[in-house]
Amino acid sequence: MNENLKTRLEPYRMTILLFSILSLMVIVLSIVSPFFLTLRNIKNILDQTSIYIILSVGMTFVICSGGIDLSIGSVIAFSAVISGIAMKGNVSVGVSVLLGLVVAMLIGCLNGFLISFIKINPLIVTLSTMSIFRGINILITNGKPVFGFSKAFTYWGSGSVGWLNWPIIISFIITLLGIIILSKTRFGYYTIGIGANEEALRRNGINTKRYKILIYTLCGFCAGIAGFIISARLNTAEPLAGTGYEMDAIAAVVLGGTDMNGGKGSISGTFIACLILGVMKNGLRILSISSNYQQLLTGLIILLSVASTEYKVRRKAKAH
Repeated sequence: MNENLKTRLEPYRMTILLFSILSLMVIVLSIVSPFFLTLRNIKNILDQTSIYIILSVGMTFVICSGGIDLSIGSVIAFSAVISGIAMKGNVSVGVSVLLGLVVAMLIGCLNGFLISFIKINPLIVTLSTMSIFRGINILITNGKPVFGFSKAFTYWGSGSVGWLNWPIIISFIITLLGIIILSKTRFGYYTIGIGANEEALRRNGINTKRYKILIYTLCGFCAGIAGFIISARLNTAEPLAGTGYEMDAIAAVVLGGTDMNGGKGSISGTFIACLILGVMKNGLRILSISSNYQQLLTGLIILLSVASTEYKVRRKAKAH
């Protein structure tokens, strides 16, 4: 009976562990600070975490496929600036936002093409496009922000439906869609398959190059959505926006149980990991601990998560 229950719970082991960690953090911070478990602070955590949730969903697909995308921070800024310039040129809000999303997806498509067809290492490709589009962004704006947008645009950054702000709602929708796509569709199956054994898929007639392009395009789309929300929230498109966001997304993905080598991933795990990181950052701020420690902890989380995964892989290999 116990063995049967253990077998049935095995696929959810990581999710249960992450939820337990999150619950423990909430309990401890609630005891330490009376301000933590207030409705206002919970809403603030969800609102601030929403951007990382959206980015991390896209990053989960990329890492599941055995790749990585370091360009998402630059894509956030570039797509937002393109939308901002269009709006300042009297283009409608809807068309401007769509233009920004298309640009973000095209950058993702470019990454996927260079990785799959030209066969350049994902790290090199996305590091290069990160620098290229950050540089273009600074050139076209002269390093100055684009600002002063209409209320029809800024509403999506600060408007709400009942208690929940739109960024929170959008992040929940993208998470739900990510879970369905990764676990219930052919695209998700091939994403994991590419990370696990790309050659096997290719031998079975699957065009893995096309799927890689789609995976990076999806990641670009998520970065574009994040850029849209950030610029709508701040009423400005900063050429340097999104700097360092890729590290938080990677940290959330690996903490959430996705294997950095590919072939295994969990959107629900990524979602809970984002909440853990959000609670951690919020807790540090409430306790007046320097933001420098946030970067330190993020780096440690990535290192320890990857080290833990590698240890499990080697232990399993020795067992066989």
